[in-house]
Amino acid sequence: MKFIVLDRDGVINKDSDQFIKSPEEWEPIPGSLEAIARLNQSGWRVVIASNQSGVGRGLFGMDMLNAINGRMVEALAQVGGRLDGIFFCPHAADSTCDCRKPKPGLLKQIESRFNVDLGGVPIVGDSLRDMQAGAAVGCEPYLVLTGKGEKTRDDPALPPGTHIYPDLAAVVDALLD
Repeated sequence: MKFIVLDRDGVINKDSDQFIKSPEEWEPIPGSLEAIARLNQSGWRVVIASNQSGVGRGLFGMDMLNAINGRMVEALAQVGGRLDGIFFCPHAADSTCDCRKPKPGLLKQIESRFNVDLGGVPIVGDSLRDMQAGAAVGCEPYLVLTGKGEKTRDDPALPPGTHIYPDLAAVVDALLD
């Protein structure tokens, strides 16, 4: 079974410094949904691991987060794609939880739920915390330059061997090549 972990904001959809707070604000990055569909068609299981501190900050509730994710799932289905799971940390940045990336708690939840070892599994993100969380469980880090990726690419704390691609579609091209 081929497995991949994706961040949401800045990887699948356009990110916002003001947070994605409603389904209407959720807008896919061109080519991202089709890239996920191509992974599905090639036998990959696709799972999201996303910090959603807007919930913890009181900017939106769980019902709205579910509506936003529902829009994403619907848009993905329209191009023949699907997600095998959506894992998220709802806590604010100052939380001491273990699920907020860069801590590996979300990824450990994925390992437990799917009974998989994420060692060597690609993790695709646009921020240092995505790469660090993945490195903590042995994932293969892929940084995309969409979202916060351009700012992140020059960070000296990037895990060694981080692959850098323009966007999710380019990562999927490389993985399926």
